[in-house]
Amino acid sequence: MAFVQLEGLGKRYGEIDAVVATNLSVEKGEFVSLLGPSGCGKTTPLQMIAGFVEVSSGRIVLAGRDITPANPASRGLGVVFQSYALFPHMTVKDNVAFGLRMRKVPNGELQQRVDRVLKLVRLDQHAERYPRELSGGQRHRVALARALVIEPPVLLLDEPLSNLDANLREEMQFEIRRIQREVGITTLMVTHDQSEALSISDRVVVMQAGRITQIDAPYTLYEHPRTEFISGFVGKANLLPGERDEAGVVQVRSGGELTLSLRPEKIDLREKGQGRLQGNIVSRFFLGSQWLYGVSTTLGELSVVRRNDGSAPMCEGTAVGLDWDAALLRVLSVDEVSA
Repeated sequence: MAFVQLEGLGKRYGEIDAVVATNLSVEKGEFVSLLGPSGCGKTTPLQMIAGFVEVSSGRIVLAGRDITPANPASRGLGVVFQSYALFPHMTVKDNVAFGLRMRKVPNGELQQRVDRVLKLVRLDQHAERYPRELSGGQRHRVALARALVIEPPVLLLDEPLSNLDANLREEMQFEIRRIQREVGITTLMVTHDQSEALSISDRVVVMQAGRITQIDAPYTLYEHPRTEFISGFVGKANLLPGERDEAGVVQVRSGGELTLSLRPEKIDLREKGQGRLQGNIVSRFFLGSQWLYGVSTTLGELSVVRRNDGSAPMCEGTAVGLDWDAALLRVLSVDEVSA
């Protein structure tokens, strides 16, 4: 049996289904992200697991025990909120110790556990500082330490990095993964950031309109999206018409009944007259490590990503050929739910 199980979990507000019959199994020590756009219902399952939102249907099982009727305190889960919710009048050390004091942990053990977790998050040199004296990344580490010090069976992260700037967000997502692996704690994270979910998760759960639409390892999810929504939300994608030939091989074909997905980085730019399709560059954007080109073709405008190898970029108006490996085309299913 999985360590955490959601069995037919649902939440209804009046006539609105925020979460519909959700089934999810999470193994002990696994890092799973719930990914989706704003309003898709991804935060509600996390809140129900934490006990902050009442379950309308189904149940939540933790280590074989049904915790659905249990109050939040008795579940003993670690939670890191988007706002961090630190006590401004307490030092870092006291913020981290707060949960242990509420549990009446003996002072000697309390000090040892606080010292240990502060070292884990690399804040042992800042134990006597106040939240206002810390950077955004350091405040995030305090919130993480406070959640971990109670030694919870599960760590719940609700958009933990959304308040950080881009560079710090990338740094902290790898820090979260380092700490999670070192502790070995089962972790569920809610995020709307695709790169965040793909880079640090063991599995990603894509949600749309309150329903799970795909659960896969990050690489599988990116390379084999099931629907048009997933193809476009998890990374960039070109949607092309297509069909299968007599041998069952998928190919791009104008007017074809199939919808095919082709990632921009899977397309090669060739000289005019070469490749499977001809076009003209109509836009280019510099992304640092890459160039993103918009190419006008008879199948519509396609996005093409080319690695920045230091050579001069191609100019707008240039006639080019486009080529790709047919094995990289993905057949998409019709979206299962409306966005």
